[in-house]
Amino acid sequence: MVNEQLISPVVPALMLTDTGSKALQLMMDNSLTALPLVNDDQYLAIVREDDLLEWDNQEAPLSKADFLDFKPMVAAQGHPYEAIKLVHRQNLSVVPVVSSDDKYVGAITVDNLLNYIAEASGIEIPGAILVLEIEPRNYSMYSIAKIFENEDAILISSNMHSNKQTNKLEVTIKTNRTDVSSIVASLEHNRYKVIEIFGEQHNTEDIVDRYKLLMNYLNM
Repeated sequence: MVNEQLISPVVPALMLTDTGSKALQLMMDNSLTALPLVNDDQYLAIVREDDLLEWDNQEAPLSKADFLDFKPMVAAQGHPYEAIKLVHRQNLSVVPVVSSDDKYVGAITVDNLLNYIAEASGIEIPGAILVLEIEPRNYSMYSIAKIFENEDAILISSNMHSNKQTNKLEVTIKTNRTDVSSIVASLEHNRYKVIEIFGEQHNTEDIVDRYKLLMNYLNM
């Protein structure tokens, strides 16, 4: 999957001859807070709603605007993660996409990206979600994947973020199994701390606590 494949067919492009009021109306009609400005297939800038609302002369053409210096974009053949990063950092509702020769080819909306994330994460595939808490120095995706393989379970997707409060990694894993009791036991046995379990499990709500009680009993 590349950025070009996520382009929305319904995002209008603004022209230099469009007025500020027309731009605001197009944003309202399409439930967006920004639109790309294009001239002869060349991407010029992103026009944001906030800038338009602060503009003194909204009936003037956009060519007269003094706020056309914001130009975020992603490459058509780039990975969607680039677009996701840009949306997150710049708080964008659309991400312009350009070709290798800098031609404007379209825009990706936040909804497009959310759909991509949902499909890529396998969220609609039946199965549980586990969240592990791991010391950064002990993180090994290979070791975790091996545990799932030994339990005859498929690791559909995973993502990781650093918890700034604990200084530990939290690894979220989607699996095809709904009953994850044996997986949790294997993870805990290999010193991986399971802090949350989501999804349709068979009595796994307290599996972590029960496993710890068992281990404490065996170690007596």
